[in-house]
Amino acid sequence: MKSIIFWSIIFFNVSMSSQEKLPYYEIPKASETFTAGTVAARAIDGLGFRFYWATEGLRADDLNFRPNDDARSTLETIDHIYDLSRMIANCALKKDNAKKDTDKPEDFEGLRKATLLNLQLASNIFKETKDISEFKLFFEKYEVEFWTLIHGPIEDAVWHCGQIALLRRSSGNPFNSKVSVFSGRLQD
Repeated sequence: MKSIIFWSIIFFNVSMSSQEKLPYYEIPKASETFTAGTVAARAIDGLGFRFYWATEGLRADDLNFRPNDDARSTLETIDHIYDLSRMIANCALKKDNAKKDTDKPEDFEGLRKATLLNLQLASNIFKETKDISEFKLFFEKYEVEFWTLIHGPIEDAVWHCGQIALLRRSSGNPFNSKVSVFSGRLQD
């Protein structure tokens, strides 16, 4: 397990320093085996793909858009998804979520990239795990079973990706119509 984490971190550091495509332009190839870990990873990959395309090509007008004074702006929603992605990555890394995030990006591009990399890191760790019961959401004084990761941060982030798609349509910049969330690819 430690070697998986080590190589994942090395991979992400190399990825972050290159100018290649961010992860989740396309959904990764599905695992050939079905385990609890590969199923959890696939759910995260689906989230990553949706987040990638929900946030691709956003303009300043889109990021600042909010439907009313009581609603989050698109950028505030992206910031929230980043926080959820951090919880997902921390679960995979078995790290405490109560610790302050001193590395949180402050700009859209940084938040987007860090979110996608958090999701990719967690997915890669879970793919190599047969028994995901060892993973929990840790907080300073308590821990929560892995189940909560699924119906909590993962599903909440999927929910918010849909909100971003709606917000960007409302601000005049609709979601790319060639994106197929069914196939996880761009349609020709």
